[in-house]
Amino acid sequence: MNDLFAAQQRETCTQLAAQACVLHGFALPVVGALLADIRTIQASAPFRHLVTPGGHVMQVAMTNCGTYGWCSDRRGYRYDRVDPQTGNPWLPLPPTFLQLAADAAREAGFEDYVPDACLINRYAPGTRLSLHQDRDEHDRSSPIVSVSLGLPATFLFGGFERGDKTVRVPLQHGDVVVWGGGDRMRFHGVLPVKPGRHDVVGEQRLNLTFRKVR
Repeated sequence: MNDLFAAQQRETCTQLAAQACVLHGFALPVVGALLADIRTIQASAPFRHLVTPGGHVMQVAMTNCGTYGWCSDRRGYRYDRVDPQTGNPWLPLPPTFLQLAADAAREAGFEDYVPDACLINRYAPGTRLSLHQDRDEHDRSSPIVSVSLGLPATFLFGGFERGDKTVRVPLQHGDVVVWGGGDRMRFHGVLPVKPGRHDVVGEQRLNLTFRKVR
């Protein structure tokens, strides 16, 4: 399986399941605009390490943009219309974000996709994301669109139970993973990001995760 993914080239697609795929290099034409937008969002809502309901500090730093932002603290996981740190609404989804999400979803077979939330995750070397399902959205059939920028990562894509076998999916700068419909509730995660330095993004991996909350 690793050899299969390693052989993929830019502008190709690898099918992960009936309604899940990797669009290799799909975001590369708009990387500059994406990074500029991330800087603007970060200035309004800085990256932060959220706390889980159990008191665990998340390894991945994150921020949000869109109508809703994903939040976590001792009260639980949820979407809020305002940033709990500032009390201000999240910045709207930039046009480049919306266009990329819609284009990637359409390429994967999902028409007329309009997300209302984008989680922006920042992975330092050594940072990982445990297997989980995205369960806090009211809409659980519209796709998740996940954009990788910067350092490479290994995406884990599993089944509908935490203990199901996972596939290790190498992701490079500009790759976009889309999963929805009958595959929307699959478990997924990210193995620890290996140390390195990307020519454009530096010593980090940035991940844009578009969701339709309502």
